[in-house]
Amino acid sequence: MIRIVILVLGVTVSLAAAFAQPARTCESLKSLTLTDATIILAESVPTGAFQPPDGQAPAQAGRGGPVAPPVELPAHCRIALVLTPSADSHIESEVWLPDMDWNGKFEEVGNGGFNGNIVYPAMAAALQEGYATASTDGGHKGGSASFALGHPEKIVDFGYRGIHETALKAKSLIGAYYGRSPRLSYWNGCSTGGRQGLKEAQRFPEDFDGIVAGAPANYETHLHAWTVAVGMAAIKGDQNILPASLMPAIHRAVLASCDSADGLHDGLLNDPRKCAFDPSTLLCRGAANENCLTADQVEAVKKLYAPLKTKAGELIFPSFEPGSELGWPIMVSAKAPNAIGQDTFRYLTYGDPNWDWRTFDPDRDTAAADQKDNGIINAIDPELFKFKARGGKLLM
Repeated sequence: MIRIVILVLGVTVSLAAAFAQPARTCESLKSLTLTDATIILAESVPTGAFQPPDGQAPAQAGRGGPVAPPVELPAHCRIALVLTPSADSHIESEVWLPDMDWNGKFEEVGNGGFNGNIVYPAMAAALQEGYATASTDGGHKGGSASFALGHPEKIVDFGYRGIHETALKAKSLIGAYYGRSPRLSYWNGCSTGGRQGLKEAQRFPEDFDGIVAGAPANYETHLHAWTVAVGMAAIKGDQNILPASLMPAIHRAVLASCDSADGLHDGLLNDPRKCAFDPSTLLCRGAANENCLTADQVEAVKKLYAPLKTKAGELIFPSFEPGSELGWPIMVSAKAPNAIGQDTFRYLTYGDPNWDWRTFDPDRDTAAADQKDNGIINAIDPELFKFKARGGKLLM
C-alpha cells in the first residue's frame, strides 16, 4: 500500500511539473499569426524585473482603489498585442504567461471608469497566484469618453468587443506557449469591470467558466443620469453646498438614528433600507457650521436619499443608502457633477463636447442615452441561460 501511494504521488508531481512547463520559447510567440491582431512584443521577463511602460500609470482604480503592482513578480512571458477587429479599432492588450508553476487556469481582469489603460496591478495579482492573465485598454487611451466622438466602432470596442477579442487571443497564446488550453477561464472585475463581466456572460457565454462581477456598473446610462442628478442636487447657483467637511456629521446623525435598530450598537447599519433618517433633524439652530445643515443643505441631502425617477414616477436609478455618507464627496462635493456622468452625455449620447450639464433633464436625457446605447454598453439583458447551461458560475 505504501508503494502504491508513493507511486501515485510521484505521478501526480510529474504531471503537475509537466503541466506548468512552457512548450516553446516566449520570443517565438511573436511569429504567431492571429486573426485581426498584431503581436508587437513577446519577451521573457525575469523575476522582479517588470516595470510598467513609459507613460503608463503603475496603479489603477477599478478593483477596490489604486494599488501599486508588486515589485517581485514571478518570471513570465509578456506579450503585447494590437487588435483590429474593425477598420477603426486599435485595441491594446497584454497577456502574461507564468514561466513556472502555471496553475493551468486563465484570468482576464476588468477595467474601471472609461477604461483607457491596461490594468497592471490586477494582472500582477493574478500572475502571483499562478494564473495566465490578460488585460486590455478597451481600444483607447485615458479616462475620458472623448474617444467616442466620430468613432462608433470604438464605442463597440469599449462596450464589449475589446474584452472578448482579448480573451480569444489570450487563449490562443496560452495554447501555443504551453501546448494545451487552459482548463478553466475566469473573469475578474469591479465597477466597469463588473459590467464587462456581465456583458461576457450575456453575449459570449463560452468565453469564461467563472465570472466575478463586483459592483457592476451594468445599467450605465441610468447610473450616469443619476451621477449628473446627484451632482446637481448639491449645487446652488455656481457654488457647491455639500462640502466633504459636512459628511462626518451627517453620518454620525444617521448612526445615532438607526444604528441600534438591528439590536446591536456597532457603528454599522445592518439593513440601510430600514433606516428612516430625517435630515431636517440636523437643521442649524444658529450660525451654520460643520455639525449642522442649512435649509438648502437639508433639501439637498433629502434629494440624495431619494431615488431618481421620471415625471411619471418610473425608477431611473436608486438612491444613496443611509450610512453611505462618507463616500459621497467624490459624487457631490464639487461645482459640477462627476466628469464620468457628464462624459456619458457629451460624448456617448449626444456627441457634443459642449453639452451643458445645467440643461440635464432626467426624462429626456436618460431616454436619449438608452436609445443611443442600444445595448452596446449597458449590460442589462437577463438572458443568462446559455452561460448557466454550460456550467458557468457568476459571482456578484
